[in-house]
Amino acid sequence: MPANGTIDNFWAVIPAGGAGTRLWPLSRSHAPKFLHDLTGSGMSLLQETWARLAPLAEERFLVVTGRVHRSAVAEQLPALGPDAVMAEPSPRDSMAAIGLAAALLEREDPDAVMGSFAADHVITDPEAFGAAVRVAVEAARDGWLVTLGIEPTFASPAFGYIAMGDDLPGSPGVRAVRAFVEKPSAEVAAGYLADGSYRWNAGMFVVRPGVLLDLLATWQPEFAAALRSIAAEPERLEELWPTLPRIALDHAIAEPAAEAGRVVVVPVSFGWDDIGDFDSLAALLDRTGDGTTVLGDSALVRTVDASGLVVPRSGRVVAVVGLDDVVVVDTPDALLVTTRARAQEVKQVVAALKESDRADLT
Repeated sequence: MPANGTIDNFWAVIPAGGAGTRLWPLSRSHAPKFLHDLTGSGMSLLQETWARLAPLAEERFLVVTGRVHRSAVAEQLPALGPDAVMAEPSPRDSMAAIGLAAALLEREDPDAVMGSFAADHVITDPEAFGAAVRVAVEAARDGWLVTLGIEPTFASPAFGYIAMGDDLPGSPGVRAVRAFVEKPSAEVAAGYLADGSYRWNAGMFVVRPGVLLDLLATWQPEFAAALRSIAAEPERLEELWPTLPRIALDHAIAEPAAEAGRVVVVPVSFGWDDIGDFDSLAALLDRTGDGTTVLGDSALVRTVDASGLVVPRSGRVVAVVGLDDVVVVDTPDALLVTTRARAQEVKQVVAALKESDRADLT
């Protein structure tokens, strides 16, 4: 296969869902993080995802998003046709979204290989990413469920891990998957890092659509049958969608398939982050590790003996004096002040707002 250019029969599937509650008040249910520019690139995370996949897939895209976000997604990706953006009637987790895309592609292109890549991830080396996808596609053509395993850069307890096995004969750069491991303790994560045979699980999968659905049918036959029925009779979407289980692809397929010896991994290193909270966003943006990082108009920010992240989005001046590792997010209707160390706890504020029926702020 050529080292550049589009990949024959390769389809890029982009699940674009979730509210990104740990990035409140920047990310809201009506405008989640994938619709925002969080890197200062001038593009939203969704647009960046499309841009790195377009050289591989050309126009072969399916974006799966919620109905409330369909218009915004279509507006941000004008190069895609109207049929390339599918709207879920309601959130059912990743297996339903990716499985429906697989069912549609199974009928659309019998030779298709699909790659599923979340809309809200940051990848700093798109060329290395493209090279890894090409390796994964070749393995997927042979009937494997392929995942990309990110080389850990620190002992993170915030990510799931992939336990790698032996090299796959005849497929350079591909290894067997022994198991998928849930988010470990910090101590266990340190052991994984020292071991060297573990990779972060970023939820990136490359597979032939029929293989994905057949694997699902092995453990959840009714689920697979319902997805194929929707693809065959789109008018049944409203009837069948609410009956689909709420389950992630990892739990529905990847974990049992790994135990059955059906999953392989392409170990990769291309600068990856899922921007799970303001601490990870600050680390991503702060290239020097010193001082205050501003995401937005730096003319609106004044600091004295301070460090951390400031996001000025209200149009007013934000001043920070004498605070280290602070996070200040100023929007027209909500203000967040916390520390990087406690950034994960922002989701508790969102939960409290929902309980108090302050839906306009979530």
